[in-house]
Amino acid sequence: MDSSGWIEFFTGGPLADRYAGYLTPQQEVVTPTIVLYEVYKKIKRERGEETAVLFAGRLNATHVIPLTESIALLAADLSLKHGLAMADAIVYATARDQEAQLVTGDADLKDFPGVVYVK
Repeated sequence: MDSSGWIEFFTGGPLADRYAGYLTPQQEVVTPTIVLYEVYKKIKRERGEETAVLFAGRLNATHVIPLTESIALLAADLSLKHGLAMADAIVYATARDQEAQLVTGDADLKDFPGVVYVK
């Protein structure tokens, strides 16, 4: 799941229940390190450090995938090919590398293979 999905879930946004459906114990959730960065930063800015640390802990309970050289190069290629922003390219490249579906509300990714678009 990308940053927008986690933030929606954690903050109880209008699509929180839809995202929650992808966070069942039966599914292994993969979290790129850039998602950890983005979620922590946004939550800390808007809700404070204590809440941000709590949510970061929830993310760390998933399978956190570091940005490796191969993922970085794949992300750069995807960014060049599709005009993706850096974070979007890294998140999508991580999903591809891990052979996982990417759950996102980001319209820039909605038509990509392996993407579940939540709207």
